Amino acid sequence: MTEQLLQFIWQFQHFNAAELRTTAGEPLVIVHPGTYNTNQGPDFLNAKIKCAGTLLAGNIEVHVHASEWDAHGHSNDKNYSNVILHVVFKEDKQLGLNFPTLELDGRISKILLAKYEQLMLSRNFISCEEHLASVNDIVWITWKQRLFIERLQEKAGYILLALEKQQWHWEDVFWQILAKSFGGTINGDAFESMAVSLPVNILAKHSLQPLQLEALLMGQCGLLEPEFEDAYPVMLQKEYRFLKKKYALPAVHIPVHFLRMRPAGFPGVRLSQLAALIHNSRHLFSRVKDAGSLKEIKKMFSATANDYWHYHYSFDEQSAFKKKILGAQMVQHIILNTVLPMLFAYGSYNNVESYISKAIAWAEELKPEQNNITNGFEKLGISNISAADSQALIQLKKKYCDEKRCLECAVGAKLLKVES
Repeated sequence: MTEQLLQFIWQFQHFNAAELRTTAGEPLVIVHPGTYNTNQGPDFLNAKIKCAGTLLAGNIEVHVHASEWDAHGHSNDKNYSNVILHVVFKEDKQLGLNFPTLELDGRISKILLAKYEQLMLSRNFISCEEHLASVNDIVWITWKQRLFIERLQEKAGYILLALEKQQWHWEDVFWQILAKSFGGTINGDAFESMAVSLPVNILAKHSLQPLQLEALLMGQCGLLEPEFEDAYPVMLQKEYRFLKKKYALPAVHIPVHFLRMRPAGFPGVRLSQLAALIHNSRHLFSRVKDAGSLKEIKKMFSATANDYWHYHYSFDEQSAFKKKILGAQMVQHIILNTVLPMLFAYGSYNNVESYISKAIAWAEELKPEQNNITNGFEKLGISNISAADSQALIQLKKKYCDEKRCLECAVGAKLLKVES
């Protein structure tokens, strides 16, 4: 038994509530179990009970063992002054409190306890995969909707922190989050740091000069330090040295990496595509806000690298010709990780529902992502029909399944309720 499980059992009243009596032998009726409290203080607030015929209103504290009341120092904490009931699994010690204690040992289904233990000990892809057939589609649909919104809220929270640091300059923050998306998992932090060092007002001054844009981006990412043979990187290096001195650009201390990457995602290629996007589109976030369709957004982010990169993946290393156009999968990655979270953050911060609705609707229009997580869920029969579904399943796996938060999961709660 854990305190978290006992809180879950109390919250949903998954115990035998017939003829309840306190540990002192007084009859007890639970009128309302209270509202689960995630902040400081008792576990459940605004509860109502009837003890020995007297109606009491206040808070309820839950412990596995009664002695934990003293161990946690609740007697001297004013936050616990309005507790009306102490719910415990076992009363291992009589405390002499001025409110009743209810012991639940013997009233909780052994099947529920066994099911919970099985979930906690499972080493499967997800703990509950052997029991998913008993969970109906309605539970999955509503839970995935909540998970997708939760994931958007987390990404929006990161954006709002960045906005606070940048004094609420939305275009600057959009540029930074966009650069992070271009960098992907491996170079996202380095690209973001580069973008922070190059505010949009500097980029705007050079937006008509793609060579200078590439020089700024690649130079700040540390790609223009070596001695080169090809004329193209030599020109970039010359431009960068001049611009770095002109703007007194700060050093970026996060290096870019080439390992464990497909050549199409190498830093030089991505930065050239990013420079092309800036060259072709000013005031990017304003354009995103004004866009009326997902098709318009996709067209906006269709960027092609400088001609040099059609024959190269790295400086001074020639390869077979391949036009380096930003692919559909990468465009979708940018939309999911930059466009939609920024729209959601903007709508939430300014209390404009239309931007929030637009972010959700576009996610539902996008094709589903295919990765190890979504593939794992699909093998278990869980539908993945849009990017909103994919994002929800990624949130579920990373934030709930991997962390064994089964009691906070709608599916886990449903399974335990069925077996209780």
